[in-house]
Amino acid sequence: MIQKTIPVTATFIGAAGNKLVADVFGERGSPVLLLHGGGQTRHAWHKTAQAIARKGRTAYALDQRGHGDSDWVASGDYEFADYAADAKAVAAELMRRSGIKPIVIGASLGGIASLLAEGEAESDNEGNVFSALVLVDITPRVDMSGVAKVLGFMRANAKDGFGSIAEAAEAVADYLPQRPRPRSHDGLKKNLRLSPDGRWRWHWDPRFLDGPRAAGSDRRALEAALIAAARRIEIPALLVRGGSSELVKEAHAKEFLALVPHADYVDVGGARHMVAGDRNDNFAAAVLSFIERLPAAA
Repeated sequence: MIQKTIPVTATFIGAAGNKLVADVFGERGSPVLLLHGGGQTRHAWHKTAQAIARKGRTAYALDQRGHGDSDWVASGDYEFADYAADAKAVAAELMRRSGIKPIVIGASLGGIASLLAEGEAESDNEGNVFSALVLVDITPRVDMSGVAKVLGFMRANAKDGFGSIAEAAEAVADYLPQRPRPRSHDGLKKNLRLSPDGRWRWHWDPRFLDGPRAAGSDRRALEAALIAAARRIEIPALLVRGGSSELVKEAHAKEFLALVPHADYVDVGGARHMVAGDRNDNFAAAVLSFIERLPAAA
């Protein structure tokens, strides 16, 4: 029987003084920081974090700003640079606590934040932010029709919400027909919040997409920044792509590998953009294999 690790809750302070909440799996092992995708919460990493902890590392699954139990930022600052600044702040605190720079695993939004944080730090001669970088289905350039599909799903019920958790589950099932339906709605419930009007809404700040400083408002500038950041990456790196990803096509992966020639690459067959949710066992195996090949201090 696989032993399950029960997480404890920890709080960090982001770049704007914002509270960031994390689930911590494992004790005293070198740190691994897990950053979820846009519209998700730290609970998306539960199985992966348990697997990391069983290998003797300490996994920190973080709710990023405006998501889950972390603060909704009063200023509405949700650009990718803001997420990168938070990632640097949390990484610095983990370094202070453990004496070891964390490995970072970032999915989509989390991957963008991680890549920007590391690349820009190396550009400014600040030293490495992380000891290793894992990007989950995100590259500097992506398929914009796939982005539109993801954003369309996120916006569809953001304002009006759902009359019940079951109604939200139906919406998710329609969007992810390839994924088996879970036996219970407990996991989905963690990604929803009950509003005063009795409606269930996604557990993220709507200003993340439509606020004054929304994520990805200038896509061309973002691509340029990510390409520049990728060229500067010197730490060990891994790109994990969903074999059926709506966003990252094979050409995008090849372009990234040209920018970061030393990076490893794994294609997870049967997975779409939400790789860890679609094929968690295969995803976790690929990530753990990469981590186990790193130097002991990483």
